[in-house]
Order: sequence, then C-alpha cells, then structure tokens
Amino acid sequence: MAELTKIESKIGEVTGLAMAAQAATKKVSGLAKKEHPELVSRLEKMHDEAAETERRCTELAGTFEGKKTAILEEARTTKGKGADMMSTYLDEDSDALDGFEFLTMAEAGEVGHWSVLKALNKKAGSAEIRQLVAWALPIQQSHLRGVTETSLELASEDDPNAPA
Repeated sequence: MAELTKIESKIGEVTGLAMAAQAATKKVSGLAKKEHPELVSRLEKMHDEAAETERRCTELAGTFEGKKTAILEEARTTKGKGADMMSTYLDEDSDALDGFEFLTMAEAGEVGHWSVLKALNKKAGSAEIRQLVAWALPIQQSHLRGVTETSLELASEDDPNAPA
C-alpha cells in the first residue's frame, strides 16, 4: 500500500471521523428519542452532514494518484478507534446527557483535526483541501457549539443529588 504524507494521513483521519460521526449520531438519537424526541431532528441533520463530509473527503482522496486506497484505509482505522471510544463511553445505562457529552468530545476532536488539516495545508497550498476545509470546519464548529449547549441544557434539567 502507498505510503502517505502527513497531510494525506490527516485527510484519512477526518474522513474516518466523519464515518464515526454517523454512527455516533445514530447511537445518540436512540438514547435521546425516548426522553428528548425534540433533539432527534438535530442529530439527523448532523448525521446527514457527516455523510456529506465523508462523501467529499472520499472524492478528495481520489485526487491523490495511487493513494485513495491508503487514505481510505487510514479512514477505516480512525473510524474503528472512534467506535471503540463510543462503546467504552456509552453503555446500556447511558442516557441522552451521556450521549451528548460523548458527542461534545467527538466534535471537539473533529474541530481539532480539521484545524490541523487547515494548518498543514498552509504550506501545502492545495486549493482542493482549502475548499474542503472552508466548507467542513464551520460545520464542525457549529456541531461542537450545538452539542455543548445541549449537554448544558440537559445537565441543568438533571437532579445533581440523584444517584448516578
């Protein structure tokens, strides 16, 4: 398999995070729908945006001659790490707040990875990467703000003295 540069590897990572985000939003939707059905449409929108991010990233990966397979393998590895984190953090006792706390961590990671890709591309100067980052980073920042706000709203509804 082709050896990847740092920027190609980072493209694989953000692709994998988009894949993992689709699974995470689906899982958290399941946690939220019973107690907080009003949150499901927001999670579905995030899921759809993650799917579009994956599509655009995969399209970009195809522009690196002889590297698409390796970039997508990096993506699958990253997706697997995200799935491991999710299964560790969210168990059968998890509720909507737990789900949104997990999404807060996950979205912060996505914002960080997209920001690093942007920084790497300052030297690389790829117009295609610049366009993708300009599209994706604001979406990820919006997701982070949204899940953080929702976590805080859900926490404010909780009884802090109730048994964990």
